[in-house]
Amino acid sequence: MIDFKLTENHIAVQEMAREVAEHVILPNIREYDRKQEMNPAVLPAMAKANLLGFCIPEHYGGLGMDYISLGLASEELEYADTSARVILSVHIGLFSLPILVWANEEQKQKYLTPAAKGQKIATFGLTEPAAGSDAVGIESTAVKKGDDYILNGEKMWISLAAVADYFIVFAWTDLEKKKKRDHNGLSAFIVESKWDGVTTGTIHGKLGVRAGNTGYIAFQDVKVPAENLVYKEGQGFKIAMFCLDQGRYTVAAGSCGLIRACRDACAKYAHDRKTFGQPIGEHQLVKQMIANMEAGYEYSRYLYLKAGWLKNQGKRSTRETSLAKWISCREAEAHAANAVQVFGSYGFSDEYPVERFYRNSKGASIYEGTREIHTIVQADYVLGIRKDKDIERDLPPVQQ
Repeated sequence: MIDFKLTENHIAVQEMAREVAEHVILPNIREYDRKQEMNPAVLPAMAKANLLGFCIPEHYGGLGMDYISLGLASEELEYADTSARVILSVHIGLFSLPILVWANEEQKQKYLTPAAKGQKIATFGLTEPAAGSDAVGIESTAVKKGDDYILNGEKMWISLAAVADYFIVFAWTDLEKKKKRDHNGLSAFIVESKWDGVTTGTIHGKLGVRAGNTGYIAFQDVKVPAENLVYKEGQGFKIAMFCLDQGRYTVAAGSCGLIRACRDACAKYAHDRKTFGQPIGEHQLVKQMIANMEAGYEYSRYLYLKAGWLKNQGKRSTRETSLAKWISCREAEAHAANAVQVFGSYGFSDEYPVERFYRNSKGASIYEGTREIHTIVQADYVLGIRKDKDIERDLPPVQQ
């Protein structure tokens, strides 16, 4: 039976994330959003609060929390700003959890432990200049040469690209299968940013998530030791899809935080702002928009909690995670637009946060699977076209 009652550990995680949000992120967010720069205090504050590895087992440097905790922390951080939640998405969802499940023990000790402790920052490298939703459209190659793989290619739209120490990178190791677009020719590797031939850079001029680092990673004849191959050759696509399951979960939960932020901002403003001789909260159409925000928050939240509950049980949650991501991101975008409407002319200015919420909301309907991809996925499940296959490995069950 699904139980959505939060435990003491869950509440503690919420408080940890909320403290970082209130003391480090919110006081400076408008400044860094305007500057289009990442606040250098955020990562150290998250590491100090043990937010960078709290759902990783204790013997790898984490706190051993469950996956519901990851969702709750994502929600609290995005309540302050999307850029903060993105850190959890890529560092934990797209790197640490996949390494926990797919890497060997030596790799876990070398890379997972410092990531879980917040000593090193990690991210995920799949998307390329000409390949996003079409994962097998990537061009990066890793050709075996002696005890190394020679990695060449470029990754684009990578969160934390310019600040990460480690990347989990996907490239073709079988060039014949690459020609045939056979995903069994893709493999995954752990790559360090300090290696020769690795270049990173930052993208400016983004619509939203301006206080977060987004960039590119270029690889030119990078020697990747064979021991940095994750799992086996030809298993990269499977690992990438597993990564996305975890990343999408954090996006779904984070979008609930954005909806809640819109709701709270509008509720306060609706009391303060007066038109036609009365607070705008007395106008029925304003009430309707705020009521819809409440409804959107509640059912989006239950969708991500259900996906997190399945993860805690060690059960496959690809379908449920996709649905949670699709719906919560759709709701966040719609309610952020209405939040601007509630604020009127002031919603068009960064004097109030709703214009930032509106800009930030758009990205989530694109990354981690576009809304169109998730629409097709859900339809295919209903029509019986898509069925989950058993995979050798999945998240270990956790009970709190």
